[in-house]
Amino acid sequence: MKFHTRKWVKPEDLNPNRTLFGGKLLAWIDEEAALYSIIQLENSHVVTKFMSEINFMSSAVQGDIVEIGLEVVKFGNSSLILKCEVRNKMTHETIITVDKITMVNLDENGKPKAHGKTNVEYVSERLANKSNI
Repeated sequence: MKFHTRKWVKPEDLNPNRTLFGGKLLAWIDEEAALYSIIQLENSHVVTKFMSEINFMSSAVQGDIVEIGLEVVKFGNSSLILKCEVRNKMTHETIITVDKITMVNLDENGKPKAHGKTNVEYVSERLANKSNI
């Protein structure tokens, strides 16, 4: 799993117990999944369709640095299924796991659209391929 984004836990991210609010963490995960999918599918019209069971395993407190990791589980016809883990950057202790996040590729009218992708591509590979044309 590649960890793409780091977040610093700030006072406004905390719940009344002074730990990271789960809703804030889920918003970070949803945003990261959307950005990852947009880059993979080369389309800015991507939405979250489904998140499987969310497993909170530990918490984070103010000042902690957390990192969000994503991995492709499967390419569908118009979807991309991701797996997510968020961990403490310094201790590598897992904070949360989400086994399946389904992202759907949309056309300009908001309808599911086939993306034609079958494997993970990196931007550097796309740039290298375009310079060879």
